[in-house]
Amino acid sequence: MGKARKKSRTHKKVEEGENPNAAKVPKTFVMRSGEVGHSVMGLVGDIRRLMEPNTATKLRERKKNRLRDFVAVAGPLGVTHFVILSRTEHGTNMRIARVPRGPTLSFQVKTYSLAKDIAAMQKTPKSPGLEFQVAPLLVLNNFGDSNEMKLMSTVFQNMFPPINIQTMHLADARRVVLLNYNSETKHIDFRHYNVSVKPVGISKSIKRVITTGVPDLKGFEDISDYVLRGAFASESDVEDGPDSTVTLGQDYVGRNNKRQDQRAIKLVELGPRMELKLVKIQGGMCDGEVLYHDFIKRSAEELKAQKAERQKKAQEKAARRKAQELNVAKKKAEKAAEKEAHRIATGGAPRKPEDEEDEEEDEKDDSKGKRKRAQDDVEDEDAEEEDQDEFNDSDDYSDMGDMAPEFSDDEGDFSGDDNDAMEGLSDDE
Repeated sequence: MGKARKKSRTHKKVEEGENPNAAKVPKTFVMRSGEVGHSVMGLVGDIRRLMEPNTATKLRERKKNRLRDFVAVAGPLGVTHFVILSRTEHGTNMRIARVPRGPTLSFQVKTYSLAKDIAAMQKTPKSPGLEFQVAPLLVLNNFGDSNEMKLMSTVFQNMFPPINIQTMHLADARRVVLLNYNSETKHIDFRHYNVSVKPVGISKSIKRVITTGVPDLKGFEDISDYVLRGAFASESDVEDGPDSTVTLGQDYVGRNNKRQDQRAIKLVELGPRMELKLVKIQGGMCDGEVLYHDFIKRSAEELKAQKAERQKKAQEKAARRKAQELNVAKKKAEKAAEKEAHRIATGGAPRKPEDEEDEEEDEKDDSKGKRKRAQDDVEDEDAEEEDQDEFNDSDDYSDMGDMAPEFSDDEGDFSGDDNDAMEGLSDDE
């Protein structure tokens, strides 16, 4: 046996009887699928940072992990959504799936910029602080009334904690995630900002004294030269625009940001920045009926044939499972009969019904112990693997042709074993 692993806080809560999902706060796993490269790995890290604190920042995906492995642990950990990024020869893809039964939204990432790229473009970039201790606010703009737009906006909304205006603390409004839909290009602009407040109607010199209390007097004769230089400041140095000025309803973070004070609201971009295009919506967990496809349009007869084929496969699977259960029960009965016949042949007394029940309970306990020991061995083996291990994603895009190279109806397998993965992700499980 390997070394004992320290239990997480969530596992302790489950063992102590506390429900980790009592607050009903959505949680998200952000992961990569297959070989993605350093840039997409950076994007995965930035999205995890964006989703804090309701995400697994140090999640490690391994080569032998399959999607159903993450689905199995999602329930006890309170995970509600998966964000899966993959890369093919045609570009970068992103899937957002609702756990455990879908739907799944598939996007093509047209362009993206990492958080470090955004900071490099700014003259005075924002240093990360305590704003990542609270979830960001979500702002949706220009999402239409079509069915796919309604479904997409609902999925995005459910990824972030809901807001109660009556009980919300103003200090919790620290970050903003903005999603803007461009109806002409059918692209979604994804932005992530930090919310900051500044005093109104004063120059940067006085503002720096008020907010920090440590002015830089290098190059000045006295404090008056430092303060009066605001008279020669440019228009960008004075922030008193009426559109960005608000009255604080509560005390806000920072110095002297008290209730009823006039403050100017500024948004500083943190990143990442993405341009997304919705390609496909599936009814299941990376599988199931295609509810929307941007490239492939099917007639009513084709959709009906697809549904019939899907129902046929489900019935065949149920029949195979039932036959397997009958075979297992038959083998158990034959084994018990042989055992009883051997007992009688060797001079033993026939077994009583209560003795058979006790033996069945003992067999169940033994099997549970074996499964527990096997699971501990697997966990110890996983803990010793390196972080570079990745899990495979078998993407087949051949059925879409040149018009839609990024996604296919057959995607969603993380292992390369199509039959096994699909069997593990069906609705009846």
